[in-house]
Amino acid sequence: MSYLLELRQVVKEYNSLKAVDHVSFSVPESSIVGLLGPNGAGKTSLIRIITGITQADSGNVLLHNQDIYKIKDPSIGYMPEERGLYKKMKVGEQLIFLTRLKGLSKQDAERNVVFWMKKFQIESWWNKKVNELSKGMSQKVQFIATVCHQPKLIILDEPFSGLDPINTNLIKQEIQRLKNEGASILFSTHRMEQVEEMCEHIVLINKGKIVLNGEVNEVRDRFKENLFEVKTESGIPDSIHELFEVIPESENHFYIRLKANQQNNDILSWLLSKEVKIKSFNELLPTFNEIFIKTVNESSHE
Repeated sequence: MSYLLELRQVVKEYNSLKAVDHVSFSVPESSIVGLLGPNGAGKTSLIRIITGITQADSGNVLLHNQDIYKIKDPSIGYMPEERGLYKKMKVGEQLIFLTRLKGLSKQDAERNVVFWMKKFQIESWWNKKVNELSKGMSQKVQFIATVCHQPKLIILDEPFSGLDPINTNLIKQEIQRLKNEGASILFSTHRMEQVEEMCEHIVLINKGKIVLNGEVNEVRDRFKENLFEVKTESGIPDSIHELFEVIPESENHFYIRLKANQQNNDILSWLLSKEVKIKSFNELLPTFNEIFIKTVNESSHE
């Protein structure tokens, strides 16, 4: 697998407090990686190191296998949680100004800004000042400023805050499109349902350390409890208790937990052998909200 961004044993201390404690992880090319953690976990410190706002005390941050601090113009777009637009500046000239700061010519900057404003159907905002915009409107402008210079690495910190469902879906679609066109997105959020929907990998940080790291499907499998929900038309024989752990919900609704060395097909085979009419059979997988809470709580007590 080819990686766009790699962190190796990164450490950052503030007055003897380790905000980032020997953190190592990689962001594959053309991927969406969720950077998760409770408040104060070290996410913001880590993002500032990756973007070069601050420098790590030790460790390495590599972009395309090069030390990120030695790259003259790293191709990074960063959308901070605390938005950074100039309130009195007009939207169009501000976007051109911010895009040109990333090294684009005036002509290229204007072309890209027009492209994105048309895409978001906000051409009429060109001469509006930022302080005339709602929070959701300014959020769309901030997103354009983040991606307008076509960065390879895009870092989004709570990108959907303040957006209504329609504009949330619009930004989601653009994030997916940018990923499909080769960009890598590091996506920080507290909304676990967005992680499940959008991310392929997750990195969970608590107290400056990585406490969980892996592909979304692999992490979910790691935390599953081998619990299955079964609904039938006419109940199940009592003899099932001899083979499986059964938690009845109602006469025709059960939860069945596998024991060691049992497979889900063992449940189905047994039910069919007893001529039980099955209405539904589903494995219950933990949500990422449950995984997040469990992992953070366990790591906090270590």
